[in-house]
Amino acid sequence: MALNPSLNAAYAAAQAWPNTQAALAPQAAGQMAARLAAADDPAWPGHLPADVAGMLAGHGSMLAAWIAARHQGIPCRIGLSGGQGSGKSTLAGLTAALLRREFGLSTVVLSLDDLYLSRVERAQLAAEVHPLFVTRGVPCTHDVALGEALLADLVADSGQVALPRFDKAQDERLPKSEWPRVDTPVDVLLFEGWCVGAAAEPDAQLEAPVNALERDEDADGRWRRAVNAALAGPYASLFGALDALVYLAIPDFAAAGRWREEQEAELRKRAAGGMTPGQVERFVAHYERLTRAMCRSMPLRSDLLFELDEAHRVAAVRPGGASGSRGFRSDSAPGTQHAPGKFRV
Repeated sequence: MALNPSLNAAYAAAQAWPNTQAALAPQAAGQMAARLAAADDPAWPGHLPADVAGMLAGHGSMLAAWIAARHQGIPCRIGLSGGQGSGKSTLAGLTAALLRREFGLSTVVLSLDDLYLSRVERAQLAAEVHPLFVTRGVPCTHDVALGEALLADLVADSGQVALPRFDKAQDERLPKSEWPRVDTPVDVLLFEGWCVGAAAEPDAQLEAPVNALERDEDADGRWRRAVNAALAGPYASLFGALDALVYLAIPDFAAAGRWREEQEAELRKRAAGGMTPGQVERFVAHYERLTRAMCRSMPLRSDLLFELDEAHRVAAVRPGGASGSRGFRSDSAPGTQHAPGKFRV
Protein backbone atom coordinates (compact mmCIF):
# COMPACT_ATOMS: atom_id res chain seq x y z
CA MET A 1 0.00 0.00 0.00
CA ALA A 2 1.49 3.37 -1.02
CA LEU A 3 1.46 5.76 1.90
CA ASN A 4 0.24 9.35 1.63
CA PRO A 5 3.22 11.69 2.26
CA SER A 6 1.57 13.07 5.41
CA LEU A 7 1.17 9.55 6.77
CA ASN A 8 4.74 8.66 5.86
CA ALA A 9 6.03 11.67 7.81
CA ALA A 10 3.69 11.15 10.77
CA TYR A 11 3.95 7.40 11.08
CA ALA A 12 6.82 6.93 13.53
CA ALA A 13 5.57 9.56 15.96
CA ALA A 14 1.94 8.45 15.68
CA GLN A 15 2.90 4.90 16.58
CA ALA A 16 4.30 6.05 19.91
CA TRP A 17 1.55 8.54 20.74
CA PRO A 18 0.25 9.03 23.37
CA ASN A 19 3.07 7.21 25.17
CA THR A 20 5.22 10.14 24.13
CA GLN A 21 4.23 13.79 24.49
CA ALA A 22 3.13 14.33 20.89
CA ALA A 23 1.86 12.23 18.02
CA LEU A 24 3.22 14.73 15.53
CA ALA A 25 5.75 17.48 15.72
CA PRO A 26 3.75 20.53 16.87
CA GLN A 27 4.46 22.30 13.61
CA ALA A 28 3.12 19.33 11.61
CA ALA A 29 -0.14 19.26 13.55
CA GLY A 30 -0.38 23.04 13.22
CA GLN A 31 0.18 22.87 9.48
CA MET A 32 -2.57 20.27 9.08
CA ALA A 33 -4.97 22.41 11.11
CA ALA A 34 -4.04 25.55 9.17
CA ARG A 35 -4.66 23.84 5.84
CA LEU A 36 -8.07 22.71 7.03
CA ALA A 37 -8.98 26.22 8.19
CA ALA A 38 -7.71 27.80 4.97
CA ALA A 39 -9.81 25.39 2.91
CA ASP A 40 -12.95 26.70 4.63
CA ASP A 41 -13.90 23.09 5.32
CA PRO A 42 -17.39 22.74 6.83
CA ALA A 43 -15.88 20.68 9.65
CA TRP A 44 -13.98 23.72 10.93
CA PRO A 45 -15.70 24.90 14.17
CA GLY A 46 -16.05 28.55 13.25
CA HIS A 47 -18.52 29.10 16.09
CA LEU A 48 -15.70 28.59 18.61
CA PRO A 49 -12.97 31.08 19.57
CA ALA A 50 -10.02 30.79 17.21
CA ASP A 51 -7.65 29.46 19.86
CA VAL A 52 -10.12 26.76 20.95
CA ALA A 53 -10.83 25.74 17.35
CA GLY A 54 -7.11 25.55 16.66
CA MET A 55 -6.50 23.45 19.77
CA LEU A 56 -9.22 20.99 18.78
CA ALA A 57 -7.90 20.82 15.22
CA GLY A 58 -4.41 20.12 16.54
CA HIS A 59 -5.71 17.20 18.59
CA GLY A 60 -7.78 16.11 15.59
CA SER A 61 -4.57 16.04 13.54
CA MET A 62 -2.91 13.79 16.10
CA LEU A 63 -5.96 11.54 16.33
CA ALA A 64 -6.14 11.32 12.53
CA ALA A 65 -2.48 10.30 12.39
CA TRP A 66 -3.05 7.70 15.12
CA ILE A 67 -5.94 6.19 13.15
CA ALA A 68 -4.25 6.44 9.74
CA ALA A 69 -1.04 4.80 10.95
CA ARG A 70 -3.10 1.84 12.10
CA HIS A 71 -5.42 1.59 9.10
CA GLN A 72 -3.01 -0.64 7.17
CA GLY A 73 -5.38 -1.14 4.25
CA ILE A 74 -8.11 -2.67 6.42
CA PRO A 75 -11.35 -0.71 7.06
CA CYS A 76 -11.63 0.24 10.72
CA ARG A 77 -14.48 1.34 12.98
CA ILE A 78 -13.53 3.75 15.75
CA GLY A 79 -15.86 4.60 18.62
CA LEU A 80 -15.69 8.12 20.04
CA SER A 81 -17.59 8.76 23.27
CA GLY A 82 -17.78 11.31 26.05
CA GLY A 83 -20.16 13.16 28.31
CA GLN A 84 -22.58 15.74 27.00
CA GLY A 85 -20.83 18.87 25.79
CA SER A 86 -17.40 17.19 25.74
CA GLY A 87 -16.83 18.13 22.09
CA LYS A 88 -16.94 14.63 20.62
CA SER A 89 -19.05 15.64 17.61
CA THR A 90 -16.70 18.54 16.80
CA LEU A 91 -13.61 16.36 17.24
CA ALA A 92 -15.15 13.61 15.10
CA GLY A 93 -15.88 16.06 12.28
CA LEU A 94 -12.39 17.55 12.39
CA THR A 95 -10.73 14.14 12.50
CA ALA A 96 -12.80 12.87 9.57
CA ALA A 97 -11.93 15.92 7.48
CA LEU A 98 -8.23 15.50 8.27
CA LEU A 99 -8.28 11.78 7.47
CA ARG A 100 -9.77 12.60 4.08
CA ARG A 101 -7.60 15.62 3.26
CA GLU A 102 -4.25 14.65 4.75
CA PHE A 103 -4.25 10.87 4.52
CA GLY A 104 -6.49 10.15 1.55
CA LEU A 105 -8.76 7.85 3.57
CA SER A 106 -12.48 7.80 2.83
CA THR A 107 -14.07 8.53 6.20
CA VAL A 108 -17.67 8.68 7.42
CA VAL A 109 -19.02 9.91 10.74
CA LEU A 110 -22.06 8.10 12.11
CA SER A 111 -23.70 9.68 15.14
CA LEU A 112 -25.54 7.64 17.75
CA ASP A 113 -28.00 10.55 17.90
CA ASP A 114 -29.07 9.84 14.33
CA LEU A 115 -30.23 6.38 15.43
CA TYR A 116 -32.93 7.73 17.76
CA LEU A 117 -36.32 6.09 17.53
CA SER A 118 -39.15 8.20 16.16
CA ARG A 119 -41.54 10.01 18.52
CA VAL A 120 -44.22 7.42 17.82
CA GLU A 121 -41.83 4.58 18.63
CA ARG A 122 -40.69 6.25 21.85
CA ALA A 123 -44.28 6.94 22.84
CA GLN A 124 -45.03 3.26 22.41
CA LEU A 125 -41.97 2.36 24.48
CA ALA A 126 -43.09 4.80 27.17
CA ALA A 127 -46.55 3.24 27.26
CA GLU A 128 -45.33 -0.35 27.32
CA VAL A 129 -42.18 -0.15 29.47
CA HIS A 130 -41.81 3.15 31.35
CA PRO A 131 -42.96 6.78 30.86
CA LEU A 132 -39.38 8.12 31.07
CA PHE A 133 -38.60 6.55 27.70
CA VAL A 134 -40.52 9.31 25.99
CA THR A 135 -37.31 11.35 26.39
CA ARG A 136 -34.63 10.39 23.88
CA GLY A 137 -31.04 9.70 24.83
CA VAL A 138 -30.64 6.69 27.08
CA PRO A 139 -30.18 3.12 25.82
CA CYS A 140 -33.50 1.68 24.58
CA THR A 141 -34.28 4.88 22.64
CA HIS A 142 -32.09 4.02 19.61
CA ASP A 143 -32.63 1.77 16.61
CA VAL A 144 -29.82 -0.64 17.48
CA ALA A 145 -30.58 -3.02 14.60
CA LEU A 146 -30.13 -0.14 12.14
CA GLY A 147 -26.85 0.77 13.85
CA GLU A 148 -25.52 -2.78 13.59
CA ALA A 149 -26.45 -2.96 9.91
CA LEU A 150 -24.69 0.34 9.21
CA LEU A 151 -21.51 -0.66 11.06
CA ALA A 152 -21.39 -3.78 8.91
CA ASP A 153 -22.48 -2.28 5.57
CA LEU A 154 -20.28 0.82 5.63
CA VAL A 155 -17.02 -1.16 5.76
CA ALA A 156 -18.20 -3.78 3.26
CA ASP A 157 -18.68 -3.54 -0.50
CA SER A 158 -22.36 -2.62 -0.15
CA GLY A 159 -22.73 -0.10 -2.95
CA GLN A 160 -24.33 3.13 -1.77
CA VAL A 161 -25.50 3.22 1.85
CA ALA A 162 -27.93 5.81 3.25
CA LEU A 163 -27.00 7.47 6.57
CA PRO A 164 -29.94 8.26 8.88
CA ARG A 165 -30.48 11.80 10.09
CA PHE A 166 -32.40 12.92 13.18
CA ASP A 167 -33.78 16.46 13.48
CA LYS A 168 -33.51 17.40 17.17
CA ALA A 169 -35.50 20.59 16.67
CA GLN A 170 -38.45 18.53 15.45
CA ASP A 171 -37.57 15.60 17.75
CA GLU A 172 -38.04 13.31 14.77
CA ARG A 173 -36.02 11.26 12.30
CA LEU A 174 -35.91 12.74 8.82
CA PRO A 175 -37.61 10.82 5.98
CA LYS A 176 -35.30 8.29 4.36
CA SER A 177 -35.50 10.22 1.10
CA GLU A 178 -33.49 13.00 2.84
CA TRP A 179 -30.70 10.77 4.16
CA PRO A 180 -27.29 11.36 2.53
CA ARG A 181 -25.78 8.44 0.67
CA VAL A 182 -22.14 7.33 0.72
CA ASP A 183 -20.16 4.92 -1.41
CA THR A 184 -18.76 1.85 0.32
CA PRO A 185 -16.52 0.42 1.54
CA VAL A 186 -15.18 3.33 3.58
CA ASP A 187 -11.68 3.23 5.01
CA VAL A 188 -12.62 4.66 8.40
CA LEU A 189 -15.96 4.81 10.19
CA LEU A 190 -16.11 7.14 13.20
CA PHE A 191 -19.05 6.20 15.41
CA GLU A 192 -19.63 9.00 17.91
CA GLY A 193 -22.10 9.24 20.76
CA TRP A 194 -22.32 10.03 24.44
CA CYS A 195 -22.63 6.39 25.58
CA VAL A 196 -20.76 4.58 22.80
CA GLY A 197 -18.85 1.74 24.43
CA ALA A 198 -20.73 1.87 27.75
CA ALA A 199 -21.28 -1.38 29.65
CA ALA A 200 -24.03 -2.59 31.96
CA GLU A 201 -23.69 -2.03 35.71
CA PRO A 202 -23.89 -4.84 38.29
CA ASP A 203 -27.50 -5.31 39.43
CA ALA A 204 -26.64 -4.22 42.97
CA GLN A 205 -25.65 -0.78 41.66
CA LEU A 206 -29.20 -0.18 40.44
CA GLU A 207 -30.88 -0.33 43.83
CA ALA A 208 -30.31 3.20 45.10
CA PRO A 209 -31.48 6.16 42.95
CA VAL A 210 -28.75 8.58 41.89
CA ASN A 211 -30.95 11.68 41.71
CA ALA A 212 -34.45 13.04 42.28
CA LEU A 213 -35.61 11.91 38.84
CA GLU A 214 -34.91 8.27 39.67
CA ARG A 215 -36.20 8.64 43.23
CA ASP A 216 -39.51 10.24 42.25
CA GLU A 217 -40.23 8.88 38.76
CA ASP A 218 -38.51 5.49 38.82
CA ALA A 219 -39.14 4.44 42.39
CA ASP A 220 -39.36 0.73 41.51
CA GLY A 221 -36.24 0.86 39.29
CA ARG A 222 -38.07 -0.38 36.21
CA TRP A 223 -36.64 2.29 33.91
CA ARG A 224 -33.02 1.94 34.99
CA ARG A 225 -33.20 -1.86 34.90
CA ALA A 226 -34.50 -1.72 31.31
CA VAL A 227 -31.64 0.60 30.34
CA ASN A 228 -29.13 -1.72 31.99
CA ALA A 229 -30.59 -4.79 30.28
CA ALA A 230 -30.31 -3.04 26.91
CA LEU A 231 -26.63 -2.28 27.59
CA ALA A 232 -26.00 -5.93 28.47
CA GLY A 233 -27.83 -7.13 25.34
CA PRO A 234 -28.30 -5.33 22.02
CA TYR A 235 -25.97 -2.41 22.81
CA ALA A 236 -23.17 -4.79 23.77
CA SER A 237 -23.52 -6.36 20.33
CA LEU A 238 -23.54 -2.94 18.64
CA PHE A 239 -20.45 -1.69 20.46
CA GLY A 240 -18.78 -5.08 20.00
CA ALA A 241 -18.35 -4.30 16.30
CA LEU A 242 -15.87 -1.50 17.09
CA ASP A 243 -12.16 -1.95 16.50
CA ALA A 244 -11.02 0.78 18.92
CA LEU A 245 -12.52 3.24 21.35
CA VAL A 246 -11.56 6.85 22.12
CA TYR A 247 -13.01 8.42 25.27
CA LEU A 248 -13.27 12.11 26.15
CA ALA A 249 -13.20 12.17 29.95
CA ILE A 250 -15.06 15.09 31.52
CA PRO A 251 -13.88 16.41 34.92
CA ASP A 252 -17.07 15.27 36.66
CA PHE A 253 -20.80 14.90 36.07
CA ALA A 254 -21.49 18.51 37.02
CA ALA A 255 -19.45 19.60 34.00
CA ALA A 256 -21.89 17.84 31.68
CA GLY A 257 -24.73 19.95 33.08
CA ARG A 258 -22.77 23.19 32.86
CA TRP A 259 -21.63 22.56 29.31
CA ARG A 260 -25.09 21.53 28.16
CA GLU A 261 -26.54 24.70 29.67
CA GLU A 262 -23.92 26.73 27.78
CA GLN A 263 -25.09 25.11 24.53
CA GLU A 264 -28.74 25.78 25.29
CA ALA A 265 -28.02 29.38 26.36
CA GLU A 266 -26.41 29.96 22.96
CA LEU A 267 -29.50 28.56 21.26
CA ARG A 268 -31.72 30.85 23.34
CA LYS A 269 -29.63 33.87 22.33
CA ARG A 270 -30.05 32.98 18.68
CA ALA A 271 -33.84 32.79 19.17
CA ALA A 272 -33.75 29.25 17.86
CA GLY A 273 -35.38 27.75 20.91
CA GLY A 274 -33.21 26.06 23.48
CA MET A 275 -34.22 24.60 26.82
CA THR A 276 -34.60 26.68 29.96
CA PRO A 277 -32.11 26.03 32.80
CA GLY A 278 -34.76 23.98 34.60
CA GLN A 279 -35.42 21.90 31.52
CA VAL A 280 -31.68 21.33 31.06
CA GLU A 281 -31.38 20.12 34.65
CA ARG A 282 -34.19 17.61 34.18
CA PHE A 283 -32.93 16.50 30.76
CA VAL A 284 -29.38 15.87 31.97
CA ALA A 285 -30.71 13.92 34.97
CA HIS A 286 -31.77 11.18 32.54
CA TYR A 287 -28.06 10.63 31.75
CA GLU A 288 -26.58 10.99 35.22
CA ARG A 289 -26.40 7.34 36.21
CA LEU A 290 -24.68 6.16 33.05
CA THR A 291 -22.43 9.23 32.78
CA ARG A 292 -21.12 8.64 36.30
CA ALA A 293 -20.62 4.94 35.58
CA MET A 294 -18.69 5.76 32.40
CA CYS A 295 -16.47 8.24 34.26
CA ARG A 296 -15.44 5.32 36.45
CA SER A 297 -15.11 2.55 33.87
CA MET A 298 -14.25 4.06 30.49
CA PRO A 299 -10.64 5.06 31.23
CA LEU A 300 -9.96 1.33 31.66
CA ARG A 301 -12.11 0.25 28.70
CA SER A 302 -10.86 2.71 26.08
CA ASP A 303 -7.82 2.59 23.80
CA LEU A 304 -7.16 6.31 23.89
CA LEU A 305 -8.15 8.79 26.59
CA PHE A 306 -8.54 12.57 26.23
CA GLU A 307 -8.75 14.19 29.68
CA LEU A 308 -10.68 17.48 29.69
CA ASP A 309 -10.30 20.20 32.29
CA GLU A 310 -12.87 22.61 33.75
CA ALA A 311 -12.13 25.12 30.99
CA HIS A 312 -13.21 22.56 28.38
CA ARG A 313 -9.66 22.09 27.11
CA VAL A 314 -7.70 18.89 26.58
CA ALA A 315 -5.43 18.68 29.62
CA ALA A 316 -3.79 15.37 28.71
CA VAL A 317 -3.91 12.49 26.23
CA ARG A 318 -2.86 9.03 27.33
CA PRO A 319 -3.39 5.37 26.48
CA GLY A 320 -6.58 3.89 27.88
CA GLY A 321 -6.61 0.66 29.84
CA ALA A 322 -7.50 -1.36 26.72
CA SER A 323 -4.72 0.13 24.59
CA GLY A 324 -3.19 -2.45 22.27
CA SER A 325 -5.70 -5.18 23.13
CA ARG A 326 -7.92 -4.94 20.06
CA GLY A 327 -5.55 -5.39 17.15
CA PHE A 328 -4.31 -1.82 16.70
CA ARG A 329 -0.72 -2.93 17.20
CA SER A 330 1.99 -0.38 17.90
CA ASP A 331 4.70 -2.66 16.47
CA SER A 332 3.35 -2.91 12.92
CA ALA A 333 5.38 -1.54 10.04
CA PRO A 334 3.68 0.49 7.28
CA GLY A 335 1.95 -1.85 4.87
CA THR A 336 1.62 -4.72 7.37
CA GLN A 337 -1.71 -6.50 7.09
CA HIS A 338 -3.37 -7.86 10.20
CA ALA A 339 -6.95 -8.51 11.14
CA PRO A 340 -8.39 -5.82 13.40
CA GLY A 341 -9.46 -6.77 16.90
CA LYS A 342 -12.90 -6.22 18.33
CA PHE A 343 -14.07 -3.94 21.10
CA ARG A 344 -15.58 -6.32 23.60
CA VAL A 345 -17.98 -5.24 26.29
